[in-house]
Amino acid sequence: MIRDQVREFVRLGCPLPSEQDNSEEGDEAFDEMERALHAIEKPVTDEEARLLVTCFGDDDCFGLAWTLLHLVESAPSPVVTSRPADDANTWISRLWMRYQNSLAG
Repeated sequence: MIRDQVREFVRLGCPLPSEQDNSEEGDEAFDEMERALHAIEKPVTDEEARLLVTCFGDDDCFGLAWTLLHLVESAPSPVVTSRPADDANTWISRLWMRYQNSLAG
């Protein structure tokens, strides 16, 4: 089941915008997206995590990408369990590395 809060965030923030967007519209959209992301309570379901992982953008998005990563990692099962392609999104590669570290530790 996917909660309404997750659906709303995906509607607003998928993918996360770049930090390079200096527009006024971008600022307003960012504020709304930030509120929507913080409205999602942990833990997320595996289904929600699979949906949220599609929302990573190209950079940190002023820290929102880290918040998103921690939400994805709150799911019962890891989302990225196989090595991503060399040209995969940095955040997908980061999830893979963190999964590998969890197995080693």
